[in-house]
Amino acid sequence: MKTWIVVLIVGLLAAGIFLLSHVPRYDEVGIASWYGPGFHGNVTANGELYDMYAFTAAHKTLPFGTVVKVVDLETGRSVVVRINDRGPFVPGRIIDLSYAAAQELGIVDRGTAKVGLIILWKPETGR
Repeated sequence: MKTWIVVLIVGLLAAGIFLLSHVPRYDEVGIASWYGPGFHGNVTANGELYDMYAFTAAHKTLPFGTVVKVVDLETGRSVVVRINDRGPFVPGRIIDLSYAAAQELGIVDRGTAKVGLIILWKPETGR
């Protein structure tokens, strides 16, 4: 076999491995929304008072205290939040961000965004 063909094949394999290793692996992908002024000061599902200026979020199943990186799949912007509430309760949505987190992500005006979630830390035991 000609040397240049072997070099080309090895090069393509190496490039493919490199590209695949740099593709983000999301734990969950779906629609994020946010909640703010109407809930500010209310008790969250874990018993804390909701602070719309804190970097927190609601998720249906992740244990309270879980730390999640939320990546806007359209813009690439990201924010890190701590799960302290349950929701969202709208079909198709996977996470409800606090106002501050939504503002940092740049989705306040849009209302929703397609996001990927990366779990950064999860408590050993959780509710």
